[in-house]
Amino acid sequence: MIGAIIGDIVGSRYEFGPPPERDFPLFTDDCGYTDDTICTVAVADAILHGRPYREALHEWCRRYPRPKGGYGPRFQDWIESDNPLPNNSFGNGAAMRVSPVGWLFDDFEQVMHEARRSAEVSHCHSEGIKGAQCTAELIFWLRTLRITKSEVEGKVKKFYGYDIPPLKDIKRIGALGHFDSICQETVPWAIRCFLDANDFEETIRLAVMCDGDTDTKAAIAGSIAEAYYEVPEWMVEKAMSYLPQDMLSVLEQFYEHQQRNL
Repeated sequence: MIGAIIGDIVGSRYEFGPPPERDFPLFTDDCGYTDDTICTVAVADAILHGRPYREALHEWCRRYPRPKGGYGPRFQDWIESDNPLPNNSFGNGAAMRVSPVGWLFDDFEQVMHEARRSAEVSHCHSEGIKGAQCTAELIFWLRTLRITKSEVEGKVKKFYGYDIPPLKDIKRIGALGHFDSICQETVPWAIRCFLDANDFEETIRLAVMCDGDTDTKAAIAGSIAEAYYEVPEWMVEKAMSYLPQDMLSVLEQFYEHQQRNL
């Protein structure tokens, strides 16, 4: 979960500007949490407290109505509705918020079921659900050591049909000004950043350097990388310094739950 939040905060200041160089500073005063973090916290809150995903997402997003970068137009309409209904969206928001599912459930079928449920309250298109399930499943596979890193690309292709392009192609597309806002692009591109990195920090850096939806790509890549690499403690502490107390409380409960279930 913290991997997604770190990726979101680091990527937040580059979403609408040119990509940085490799040695860019990870955390600056221009960084901040976005809708990715708010929705990730909401999903964790729903699971930890037995709340419906729709209720938790609606409440948290209304609590924070103007995050850095704002919400996508269709999701903004969903938030503003007093009776929010699923829309046929395959936006990458379904995948960027799902990481708590991959950590808080220890049965594969339940992970898949809950990933679907977390997505379909707002993103009920099959591609939106697939993006959420793929991300949650990878986290589950990697943290439980069911697959190795070298097996990821083949498994993703076999079970989800995602072609994972080379990093140079992703960067080239980003350099042309393309903004990857859909699951079919952002999820496999985030996976490539994880696959080509040698540690957690490099995963985040690669995702941001690919341009486009930098905060969401880095959030998804970071959520996957957390399940495989050790997250540097200094990065955890720095990311937490950006968060308000109610988010920190959910994050603390999340990791307390993890410790009890080791």
